[in-house]
Amino acid sequence: MKKKEIILIGGGGHCKSCIEVIEAENKYKIAGIIDVKEKIGQELLGYKYIGCDNDLKNLRKKYDAALITIGQIKTAKVRKKLYNLVKSLGYKLPVIEAPSAYVSKHTKIGEGTIIMNQVMVNADVTIGTNNIINSKVLIEHDVFIGDYNHISTGAKLNGNVSVGNECFIGSNTTFVNDIKIGDNTFIGVSSVVNKNIDKKGIYVGNPIRKIR
Repeated sequence: MKKKEIILIGGGGHCKSCIEVIEAENKYKIAGIIDVKEKIGQELLGYKYIGCDNDLKNLRKKYDAALITIGQIKTAKVRKKLYNLVKSLGYKLPVIEAPSAYVSKHTKIGEGTIIMNQVMVNADVTIGTNNIINSKVLIEHDVFIGDYNHISTGAKLNGNVSVGNECFIGSNTTFVNDIKIGDNTFIGVSSVVNKNIDKKGIYVGNPIRKIR
C-alpha cells in the first residue's frame, strides 16, 4: 500500500526527533519541511525544505496531511498559531505514535499530537490536541491533558492528574496523584508537583513553588 505523504512544519531540533518517530512508525512518507524562506532548498536528515508559511495554501493542493514539528518550551503561542493556520487551510493532522511507545487502547488522543519514544500511557487517559508527549514520559490511569502542551522527557504523571492547556512540564518532573494544574503553567526540570496550581506562572522545586 502506498504511504500517505505528510509535510512537517518547523525544521529545528524537535523536527529531527519527529522525523525519527515518523520513519519508525512507517505510516507516512515525509514530503518535505516548512520553515523560513532562507532554508528552502536545503535539507534536514535527508528531507528538503520545500516552503515557508506563505506556501502552505498552495501546498495544500498537493498534500493532505501536516504535523507541527516546531518545539515548545517558553510558550505554546507559535505551535497554536501554526495549528490554527493549517486547520483553516484544510490539512489533516494525524496522531503520530512511536512503535516503542505503549499506548493503552482505552486512551483518547487528539489530532496533531505526537507520542515519542518509550512513552507509556495507561488506561482511561485523555490527551488533547497538538501535544508533544516526549520520550520516556509515564502517564498513569485517568490522567487528563488538555491542548498545546509539551510534556517533556521522563516526566511522570500519576493517577488522576489533570493538566490544562498551553503548559510546559520539565524533564523528570513528578506529579503525585490527584493533582490539577491550570492553563499556561510552566514547571521546571525535576520538580515535584504535590499541590494543585490554579495561577499561571513559573514553578520549580521539590516541593513545587512559584518563582514568577
